[in-house]
Amino acid sequence: MLKKKNNIFYGSVIKKKMEKSATVVIKKKIKHLLYGKFITRIIKIHIHDENNKCKVGDWVKIKLCKPISKTKSWNLIKILNKNKN
Repeated sequence: MLKKKNNIFYGSVIKKKMEKSATVVIKKKIKHLLYGKFITRIIKIHIHDENNKCKVGDWVKIKLCKPISKTKSWNLIKILNKNKN
């Protein structure tokens, strides 16, 4: 699905309605092979937040791990920027 060195990504928290879980959106720009136009791809990922520290709007660092549940296979590593609200 997502291939990158060490499988570490950065994204923004968009939902925090579950216990010890959150939904993170990752935006990446790719170049269309034929037309050369840059296209924004949006990927929504469920992450595991063990201490319930992240909130909606936070910029977070996440890492791929073994599957925790049916939809969660990413761990929260660090909160980079807290939301002011």
